[in-house]
Amino acid sequence: MILQFIYESFDFKSWIILCFVLLLLVDIIKYRNPSSFPPGPWPLPFLGNVFTEIDFRNVNKLAEVYGTIFSLRVGSEKMIIVSGYKMVKEALITQIDSFVDRPNVPLFHKVFKGIGTILSNGYLWRMHRKFAVSHLRTFGEGKKSLELRIQQECVHLCNAFRAEKGPFNPMVTLNSAVSNIISCLIFGQRFEYHDECYQKILRLDTECIQLIGSPRAQLYNVCPRLLEYLPGPHQTIFSNYKQITDFLRGEIIKHKEDWDPSNPRDLIDNYLTEMEKKKSDPEAGFNIEGLVVTCLDLIEAGTETATTTLRWGLLFMIKFPEIQEKVQEEIDRVIGQSRQPCLADRVNMPYTEAVIHEIQRFGDVVPLGFPKKAVKDTTLRGYFIPKGTSITINLSSVLHDPNEWETPDTFNPGHFLTENGQFWKRDAFMPFSAGKRACLGEQLARQELFLYFTSLLQQFTISKLKECHRLIVKQQLGYYVTYCDPKTMKGLFLLKPETLSVQSTHSRDKLPF
Repeated sequence: MILQFIYESFDFKSWIILCFVLLLLVDIIKYRNPSSFPPGPWPLPFLGNVFTEIDFRNVNKLAEVYGTIFSLRVGSEKMIIVSGYKMVKEALITQIDSFVDRPNVPLFHKVFKGIGTILSNGYLWRMHRKFAVSHLRTFGEGKKSLELRIQQECVHLCNAFRAEKGPFNPMVTLNSAVSNIISCLIFGQRFEYHDECYQKILRLDTECIQLIGSPRAQLYNVCPRLLEYLPGPHQTIFSNYKQITDFLRGEIIKHKEDWDPSNPRDLIDNYLTEMEKKKSDPEAGFNIEGLVVTCLDLIEAGTETATTTLRWGLLFMIKFPEIQEKVQEEIDRVIGQSRQPCLADRVNMPYTEAVIHEIQRFGDVVPLGFPKKAVKDTTLRGYFIPKGTSITINLSSVLHDPNEWETPDTFNPGHFLTENGQFWKRDAFMPFSAGKRACLGEQLARQELFLYFTSLLQQFTISKLKECHRLIVKQQLGYYVTYCDPKTMKGLFLLKPETLSVQSTHSRDKLPF
């Protein structure tokens, strides 16, 4: 009787309101935080903190309000942001086994499918990481042959700079040079800088990385089923990655045609061999699709960050000519002009090493890293982190932690030098993250940065021709040079190519840049 009375007395509007209230109550109960859960901004019903920008600047502002560990809710997913060196060290090193999994991020899962070396978990991840580390050791990091390849690429890079007769954008050339080292490891060959097919792949990849960080693309993670059929930047990302993976499959087919297990040439050959060995172990995930994603992982991780770091280095040398001069003095004293730089020179060049490390620290090219996931119920500084919760590490806050760096907001190579001028690697230096999910190619990247940077400054002096124009980088621009404001050194800006030059110093060449 009571239910019938309520039914008869409610009109359509009342039923709508009742349904909304019930859904609201369900949302509140379902997403209620457990006790001792990290604090955070109040989420909107159903949507959470979807309108809160998750970039390192805003994350740093939120950390000032809520502390070095706080929470956000994006759609139905909760995430924890960890900031500051001490808190990050506890999460990644002290509790090294607590946050080793990757969460399922729809924008990435559609492409990377939870396989390969970066976004996989569990046994499959351990097997693929072990394989990748073994390959890098066999063909890469510890081998003189790889150093020779980088040195040869340095010659191509410097010749390409010298061949330019007018203003040009250095990004494409730098990107080609860095990616060629990964190409040698994966495909067993380098590509010419004017190779249209490979340049297209690099452009597609760069566009993906630019778009992935946009708010509209991130919206796909909130409503993937709905946005799957709607236009937007996520469709461009998926289309670009399909073209890239098609290219990778074509290279794999070529390798299979003349594959000799007894004479591996590169990663693809080694992976094909591993596929044969692991036929009886399908859980390890060694198959063609795993090979495609593994190749994509190494392109992704081994090209963009090193290229961007070198571009920051060019800017800092423009901004601080006195530092550039000291680097060149050390190059002339230790290496001279009659031979190429080599990795053995690093121990005798503490100032140059300090400058490169400061470029990485101040350039801060991967400020938030890639999210991780708690593999078990965990307590972090008294806060309860339930199993499965996504964790984002604010690496930018570590590299600019005022408790760890004397002048965190100033470009200062002295951060990495002792009182007697020796190189000093700081514990809070974490541009490659830390723990079991630290960047696989850290050693390779360090080798590349040293050899490329010293080779360029051995032959060229970088300076500006005229007052630099400041333009905020837009996705619609035809090219990207992500430099910051040359006056304030804050924010990402486009530095027009015609405002740079490479001028002669001693035997160094002069070249508009």
